Amino acid sequence: MTNGWQQPTRVLYSAAEFTSWAAQQTPEMSTILLVDSSLTDSGITALVAAALPVHEVIALDGPGDLDSVVRLAERLRRGPGRLVAAVGGGSLLDQAKLATVLAGDPDALPRLTTPQRSGLLLLPWQPQRRLPLLAVPTTLGTGSEVSRVACLHTPQGKRLVAGRSLIPELAVLDPLATATLPAELVVEGVLEALFRVAGVYAGDLRDRPVEDALALTVATRLLVLGYQAVSDGADDEVRGAVARLSALTHSDCLLLDREPFAVRGWYVANELSTALGVRKMTAVAALLPSLFDRIAAGDHRLGSAERLERLWKGLCSAAPRPLPIEPSAGIATVREHWSVEHHLTAHPADLDAIARRTVRAWGAGLPALGDLTLGDIRAVLGDAVRTSGPKAH
Repeated sequence: MTNGWQQPTRVLYSAAEFTSWAAQQTPEMSTILLVDSSLTDSGITALVAAALPVHEVIALDGPGDLDSVVRLAERLRRGPGRLVAAVGGGSLLDQAKLATVLAGDPDALPRLTTPQRSGLLLLPWQPQRRLPLLAVPTTLGTGSEVSRVACLHTPQGKRLVAGRSLIPELAVLDPLATATLPAELVVEGVLEALFRVAGVYAGDLRDRPVEDALALTVATRLLVLGYQAVSDGADDEVRGAVARLSALTHSDCLLLDREPFAVRGWYVANELSTALGVRKMTAVAALLPSLFDRIAAGDHRLGSAERLERLWKGLCSAAPRPLPIEPSAGIATVREHWSVEHHLTAHPADLDAIARRTVRAWGAGLPALGDLTLGDIRAVLGDAVRTSGPKAH
């Protein structure tokens, strides 16, 4: 099993599909199982372990950092495994993707360790993974199981690593993997996937009828599923559908020939969540109305007002509850309907520092923020985050 040149992840949508695939593998396909330490006794871990010839189990804690990823790569390189199976959330899958690439291509390490201010780190284009990777996501929304990117904690902050070599060879999306996911995280996962597809749709100024129609379909279905999860509960059918749609938001059929940095709000959310120590989607939920407001007001650096309006009209038509027709007020209403945490507080001086960090890592000549200035980023943060009193010394 090998990914090869530009080959997308093969996705298996049920435990039955996975066990059938596993039964066709040779006994020599010895597996190293990477699993979140909180999931070692879970049903999905038991399923994977029973289906594959697991030689070694490695339990991982926390989001990991550059040092831990390098250590894991060395362990994988020395081990007898012929396949790596990773069971966990987006953070664990990111570690597995990075470690398997480094295990097969140690020359990629300088791309991650050379000092630079850019928040985007690019790996060599051609895949060099020696150990095929099977990804089993136990959370929703990130789509890490099919994407060509991974987040990495470094001394300079959280960085985004990109390269086709990061794409897993195989992914399993059976609802059993998300059976114990808390309801609030299911809804956050829906919002994350919706944010990504809406950002690509509105953030690219060009009309592309086929891709636009697909994006609108994905976005409206995600919105309906979010409301369904809130009103009726996130059953297997809902979680399975969200997982499939989340993966689709990373596909070439939506992203090919699009503006590669269309979702500019992601870079601001990345720095905001890191600085305040909150989940990424808490930061995204706080920022979305401000971002939509600026796009609707005509700031083409963030996106197209016409395309955002078109998207939002489609979402309003599909929503099971009435939504304001104005996108900024509308997305704020959605986050209230879904009870997504978004209340953030920081001292003005901290917001100044976050704005500077954001521009240093992603702007000021770097392409992610385009022509957005320090003042622009500070204004977005000021709208999204409540300010506190005098800063303690």
